[in-house]
Amino acid sequence: MRRTLFESLHRGTLTEPAPPRDAETAALVAELDRAALRRLGRSLAIRAVDAGSCNGCELEIIALGNVLYDLERFGLKLVASPRHADVLLVTGPMTRNMSAATRLAYEAMPAPKFVVAVGDCGRDGGVFAASPHCLGGTAAVLPVTLTIPGCPPAPAALLRGLIGLSDPIGSDVVL
Repeated sequence: MRRTLFESLHRGTLTEPAPPRDAETAALVAELDRAALRRLGRSLAIRAVDAGSCNGCELEIIALGNVLYDLERFGLKLVASPRHADVLLVTGPMTRNMSAATRLAYEAMPAPKFVVAVGDCGRDGGVFAASPHCLGGTAAVLPVTLTIPGCPPAPAALLRGLIGLSDPIGSDVVL
């Protein structure tokens, strides 16, 4: 054990350096940080709710936490409880089964609270709109503050959308 410790100290670090951050991503993250401080005076806590999606949008939301975007260090974090959230990120079409649970999550959030409809399905039901189990987009159940189109939207589009929350409260912003 002692020999292994000394070998690792002499060998140095074996990890790869972090990938270089492109200028667009750095600018988006900096603007997002300023917008959150302007709007809330603190970091932005996000609760993601899957209302019946294909999980494409969730994969892009998860990508926001990878080494390229690393939103935690900029004060943006995904939280497990709606009681700690400022933003409700709703993905997928609003299904009959998830409408009550999504409404409960919204009601559990403290004010000020914002709802972001993510993806084409969150906007208007997308390809699932004709299903009898689909109520339409997120706006069918909750007051939507912001809509981020795309199938699925890229992480950079999600960042731009979150920056869009710096617009006046109550405005329906579509990017």
